[in-house]
Amino acid sequence: MNDRHRKELTNRTAANVKLRAGHQPSTLSPGRPSGDSPGSSATSAFSGSVLWIALALIAVNVIVYAPVWRFDFVTIDDPIYIGNNPHVAAGLTWGGVSWAFTAFHAGYWIPLIWLSHMLDVQLYGMNAGLHHVTNVLLHIVNTILLFGLLYRVTGALGRSAFVAALFAVHPLHVESVVWVTERKDVLSTLFWMLTLWAYIGYARQPRWDRYLRLLLLVALGLMAKPMLVMLPFVLLLLDVWPLRRVALGGAARGLKGSAPPRDQLSVWLHLMLEKIPLLALAAASSVLTYLAQQRTGAVSEPGVLPFTVRLENALESYIAYIGKMLWPTRLSVFYTYPESSPGWWVAGDILVLLAVSIVVILAVRRRPYLSVGWFWYLGTLVPVIGLIQVGLQAMADRFAYVPLIGIFIALAWGVPDFLGPGYYRRITIQVAAVLILVACMITARGQVQYWKNSTTLYRHALEIAPDNWWVHEALGEVLQEQGRLDEAFTHFSEAVRLKPGYAQAQLKLGSVLLNQGRIDQAATCFTNAVRSQPNNAEAHSNLGDALAGQGKTSEAVDQYVEAVRLRPDFAEVHNALGSALAGDKRISEALLHFSEAVRLKPDYAAAHYNLGVALAGQGKISEAITQYSEAVRLKPDFESARMSLGTTLAAVGRVSEAIRQFTEALQINPQNQAARVALNRLTRRDNTSQPLQQPQSGGCHEITLARCSF
Repeated sequence: MNDRHRKELTNRTAANVKLRAGHQPSTLSPGRPSGDSPGSSATSAFSGSVLWIALALIAVNVIVYAPVWRFDFVTIDDPIYIGNNPHVAAGLTWGGVSWAFTAFHAGYWIPLIWLSHMLDVQLYGMNAGLHHVTNVLLHIVNTILLFGLLYRVTGALGRSAFVAALFAVHPLHVESVVWVTERKDVLSTLFWMLTLWAYIGYARQPRWDRYLRLLLLVALGLMAKPMLVMLPFVLLLLDVWPLRRVALGGAARGLKGSAPPRDQLSVWLHLMLEKIPLLALAAASSVLTYLAQQRTGAVSEPGVLPFTVRLENALESYIAYIGKMLWPTRLSVFYTYPESSPGWWVAGDILVLLAVSIVVILAVRRRPYLSVGWFWYLGTLVPVIGLIQVGLQAMADRFAYVPLIGIFIALAWGVPDFLGPGYYRRITIQVAAVLILVACMITARGQVQYWKNSTTLYRHALEIAPDNWWVHEALGEVLQEQGRLDEAFTHFSEAVRLKPGYAQAQLKLGSVLLNQGRIDQAATCFTNAVRSQPNNAEAHSNLGDALAGQGKTSEAVDQYVEAVRLRPDFAEVHNALGSALAGDKRISEALLHFSEAVRLKPDYAAAHYNLGVALAGQGKISEAITQYSEAVRLKPDFESARMSLGTTLAAVGRVSEAIRQFTEALQINPQNQAARVALNRLTRRDNTSQPLQQPQSGGCHEITLARCSF
């Protein structure tokens, strides 16, 4: 063996030892990336074994998520985002696109999410199953991008595949994929992955055009979900490993496109300055999100959840997510906020987090992937860990969608390195990996089934935690919509018992009582809701309904006025306030509120009808006919509107049109004797000698009380 061959053999041996220790050569340097087997090449990323792995990743996703094409929407946020959102329900329109970029709906500024839902409606209508399929397709793309990304920067084929497979089928990710509203997760993660791909290209060859592409992708991701605010931090982690743009404990590798730095401090400074434009985007998105959430009341008041309580919950949640990752059972759609935690338990959480952090920092030179994975997990959870409490949940499975990638990376690279080389150890790792993935697939497939409709989802959650007050309220609402008022009453009552200060449960219980004619009890519930949440427009509105039902018109008006003050765009309350004012003979004031209700909600048939009654009461017959006609057009089976329209038409001599309206009213309700009598009079030969009377002024023929759901 000559000296040249001996030197090449020595270099290969050193490289292999380095790989086993977890050190990968920099992807910024020319040459082949390292891999599970010698000679793997990034240029063959979509051929051979890599292609088969990509197809396998698609297959496991399909196996787990295939049932979703038959699933319904659920009542949590899906109506707010899609079904009851007229801008989205109309599909892709210029007005909808404009709204998407200007609205702070549902507490977010997320124009890309609204556009994606509009596109779904344009393509599928309201076929819920196909909306679910879109989420699954995005999740599949994210899986493939994650696999390709890790393989590209490390060359480790098997480990990259394992991380991507875990991401694909882990039960903790089911919520993000099968809940249509969580399009935010899967779409924002698509831009997250594309940003990482773009960053690799920029790191290899820093150029302004590549950096601008990076900025654009981050901006697009933030328009899908503010979760991307932590991306600059993650990019800095990737600079450590696997990109190795900075060396730990030695001389830094040169950054292409810049002068060779003198020391590591210069390198770190360069890398951090490089992230400032990205941080500016993240900061702007954070401010917008906080203001939007605060405006909608989603941010809890400091007095309701003190910072110490939120901090304790955050520490527990960091440990709990890892626990659910390792043993993904008893997964629920909603985890209630703990009342309090023992001091020793919180101290244990702190010790665990500190101990792991210290260990991975100490191992950063030899095994940098441990630090990168661990701090990826800790950092990306910061926006949703609850230090700033948004919503009522203590934690949520969907929040772990991106953060768990860090833990998966640490495990995929750490376990083989700690076990060391050897044929039998390698076989053991491979068998264990397959068993873990199969177990995750089975568990995830079972978890998917719980999301087929709202009733199944909530009943499963109550099997896990029978004292879950939020789920009792949610299930009660579903049962109420199905007309099963007795069962709904039971669940609303249980929610109120478990959480007396929960205004929404008080409102729902009161609405059932009101529908059952138990007005006094309903008024008590609504009063409790107002006391719990004085700024809740719905609570004031419903209390106004109950007071109106008790004949306390003046007090009802006060409640409606407060509801309108809190929410000026509340069309239903403007209509209810107009009805109450009309009942109190204040027709001019009523007219203003009916007009506002129609302006705010042009397709609101009851408001058009009530406006018609008020106009007729003021002798504005032509305008009244216009409003009655619009009410009938919007709601063809609106019996009262047809009766009023027929009466008014007959009064002005438009007999044939009046006959048609009374005929339609009889078809709607054959027992309508008033319509029959009017029709008989109009069809007699002397029908013009005794004209029908116009509606009496001073009240609405139908007082439509406000019913709403935020």
